[in-house]
Amino acid sequence: MRRRGGYGHHFSHRFGLHPKSIVWPQGRKRIWLQAVSVGEVLAVAPILEALKKQEVAVYLTTTTSTGFKLAHDKYRDLTVGIGYFPIDFILCSSIAWKRINPDLAILTEGERWPEHMAQASQRNVPVVNINARLSDKSFVRLILLKRFLPSVVHLLLGELTWVLPVSERDLERFTQLGVEAKRLKLTGNIKLDVNIPIETSLAKNELRRDLGLSSYPILLGSSTWPGEELVLIDLFKRLRSEGFECSLLLVPRHAERREEIKKILNQNDITYHIRSEGNADAVVDIAVADTTGELRRLTQLADIVFVGKSLLQHTQGQTPVEAAALCKPIVTGPGTSNFKSIINELKAEQGVIQIQKSEALYGVIKELLQNPEKRTNLSDAAFLWYNRNGGAVDRTLQIIKNQLV
Repeated sequence: MRRRGGYGHHFSHRFGLHPKSIVWPQGRKRIWLQAVSVGEVLAVAPILEALKKQEVAVYLTTTTSTGFKLAHDKYRDLTVGIGYFPIDFILCSSIAWKRINPDLAILTEGERWPEHMAQASQRNVPVVNINARLSDKSFVRLILLKRFLPSVVHLLLGELTWVLPVSERDLERFTQLGVEAKRLKLTGNIKLDVNIPIETSLAKNELRRDLGLSSYPILLGSSTWPGEELVLIDLFKRLRSEGFECSLLLVPRHAERREEIKKILNQNDITYHIRSEGNADAVVDIAVADTTGELRRLTQLADIVFVGKSLLQHTQGQTPVEAAALCKPIVTGPGTSNFKSIINELKAEQGVIQIQKSEALYGVIKELLQNPEKRTNLSDAAFLWYNRNGGAVDRTLQIIKNQLV
């Protein structure tokens, strides 16, 4: 919280002290929905819009300050209130539950908090884990706990009314951990049902100018993590030295890393622009978009997308879904454990290139820059995969609707 900033705002919410006067509309069902950060907040948009139409009231909480800001900017009209999720300690959680007092609790993805679920159980309130997933690391830990401390696994999974996995792989994992079939339903990934507003050519040209990017092809480093920016900068310099005209757009996963990235850029003989410092005065080699909630707009400028948190020591990966939905050629590193099923499906459709070592990235990017036809084939395959895998939102909403009834 200290690193990201904004942690002082509504800090009392962390201790359960949400407003006593939440205005729940008369006669409507009440839902408490927890979405951790920016990715989850963006993903629940169609859920919130549909519940609003069904006259169901939602109180939305997030964990991070970036998620809170985005939720506040986007969803004030779709919710009765927006707050921070309380510390999962009996006193904090019980205070929050008394004040929010929902008819249904929804947790997204890996958000499975024992005390939160225990409070729900005491009040006979159902809990639905939507878009549920288990990373490789979490699954291994839970399998070990199931063998030696099964009561801990029960605390994490036993109080869930419904678990709605994102993939067959996750469904199988929840089954191995003892979640009964009657509480499991494969609904798919709601992040595949993204509705991204498409920018006009005029708007994209204006965005390019604001960033200081020329008309050259743009390599996007999407949601990059420490070390990956340096790999991309070195790759970019090598391409330029060999006569390839291109630009580099870096979008770090955490905007607060801007000073760290600026330090790297200052050590290299290149021009750059930082988006948070205003519009660029001239064309630059590299633009750094250190902002929140703009990735979907920025991806529309890209000619090639490298999906971050997948190189060097990073093994979990970031989502390639937005890039696929926007029909972009996608490249990722070997570390994609959080999105393994998606990457495997894309690979089967020839909709992504996954390198095994960071040294291989240069050759792949160079070939894609040289071969527009290969870029088109790669992006078309990703887009076709995306179009075939929709419908998760409707299946998720049906479970929520049935549970409210």
